[in-house]
Formats: sequence, structure tokens, C-alpha cells
Amino acid sequence: MNIVLYSSIALIAIAFLILVVYVVQTLKTLQTTLQHVAKTVEEVEKQMHEIGKETAQLLHKTNALADDVHKKAESLQSVFDAVKQVGVTVQTFNNSISKTLTTNEKKITQAIQWGQTLIEIWTKWKEKRK
Repeated sequence: MNIVLYSSIALIAIAFLILVVYVVQTLKTLQTTLQHVAKTVEEVEKQMHEIGKETAQLLHKTNALADDVHKKAESLQSVFDAVKQVGVTVQTFNNSISKTLTTNEKKITQAIQWGQTLIEIWTKWKEKRK
């Protein structure tokens, strides 16, 4: 009976030894995998840091561009105001001419008639001289 007991203990010890060997191999593989994961995380962290820098630079450039566009838009506003003033001046001038023509319509008509009459007289006078 002692032999069965010692054989059982030896068999349990061998099984435990095999289990320990497989657990050690699994832990070594896990350790290698975790080292690769740690390296990948470090690389991702470096890339994220560089992306952060590039994003900050892009944001600064975008802000500078927005300021430049704003300044140019403000400078164009004065041009638009000047063009508007020219338009108002031209419209006022046209209104003034229209009023003057309307007011002096009879005088203009008479001047045209006198001009036509003078041209007819001139033409007849030239014909008589020939």
C-alpha cells in the first residue's frame, strides 16, 4: 500500500511539475506580448504628442489667417463705402439733371425750334447766294 501511496505522490508531483512548466511558458509568452504592447503604447504616445504639436501649429496658422481675412474685409469695407458714396452722388446728379430738364423743357424746345429755324434761314440764304 505504501507503494501505491508513493506512486500517487510521485504522479501528483510530476503532474504539478508539468503544470508549472506550462504556466511558466505561458507567463513568458505573456511577458513578451506585454513588452510589445508597452512599446506600441509608447510609439502611439509619441505620435499623439507630435499630432498635438502639429494641431497647435495648424490652429495658430488658422487664427492668423482668420485675422488676415478679417483685416482685409475691414479694409474692403471702406472701398464699398466709397463706391456707395459715388453711387449716391451719381444718383443725385441724375436727379438734378432730370429736374432741370423738366423745369426748362419749354425753353429747350424753343431753343431747338430757334436752332432749326436758324438752320433753315442759313440754308435758304446759302441757296440765294448761289
